[in-house]
Amino acid sequence: MAIIRKQPKRGFWTRLRRLPRAWIGIALVLVVIAAAIFAPLVTGIDPLTQFRDGLSATGTPLPPDARFLLGTDHLGRDMFSRMLYGARISLLISLTVNISAAIIGTAVGLVAGYYAGILDNLLMRVTDILLAFPAILLALGFGAVLRPSIPTVIIILVFITWAPLARLVRAQVLTVRERPFIESARAIGCRDRYILVRQILPQIITVVVVWGTLSFASTILVESSLSFLGVGVPLPTASWGNMIAEGQTRYRIAPWTIIAPTIGIIVTTLGFNLLGDALRDALDPRTKYKV
Repeated sequence: MAIIRKQPKRGFWTRLRRLPRAWIGIALVLVVIAAAIFAPLVTGIDPLTQFRDGLSATGTPLPPDARFLLGTDHLGRDMFSRMLYGARISLLISLTVNISAAIIGTAVGLVAGYYAGILDNLLMRVTDILLAFPAILLALGFGAVLRPSIPTVIIILVFITWAPLARLVRAQVLTVRERPFIESARAIGCRDRYILVRQILPQIITVVVVWGTLSFASTILVESSLSFLGVGVPLPTASWGNMIAEGQTRYRIAPWTIIAPTIGIIVTTLGFNLLGDALRDALDPRTKYKV
């Protein structure tokens, strides 16, 4: 008599580590985070320091060498140091924005999806208005009115980021609230607050986690775009966007002033996109037999 062995269920970590893009994404993200955290130890140079010998005899930036690993910019500042401190700014802004937007978007989506009716219509119409405008144009409009600063950039990005998540969470809540265990909770007299926080939220938290990881990449891109256009992180604070803006007028004689921050943006966004995509597949039970 043949013995049938039951195949063990693959858990989240088992599915995640079977995805090559997860390892690549984690590696890229960890490199960027480590570079940002340990920037003072890695470079030991203030990103605002203008070296007297940081420019050539004709006043042009110096190319990469043993002393200046990524060369210098038009003011004789070390590009490598500015790259690392620029990573700090980008990650700090993205982390603050995505945590704030996740809280707002999740709360709005939970309330709108659970209660429906007039409250749902009101919240979703506000969300639709925000989604009707291209995010970058909306951000530029606010950036042109408000004084450029890091807090201003954070407020602008939170304002344009929470709406897509609210719509996504609402769609999930509309499905979850009709399940039998929610009906049972209502039948035994559980309060709405308990049902929302203890019953529904755990069912949709994976969606929020995946959204947050993928949103990191888009947030960094929008922040860099705003800084490039002069309505984001103000100079002389190092930001990848304003570094590209400063280097664009000298790209023929000093292409490294544009290439370095561009590579930083590409590596960071690629890492978070790969990690977010892998998390989505690992957290989705429907893909457990495909990985």
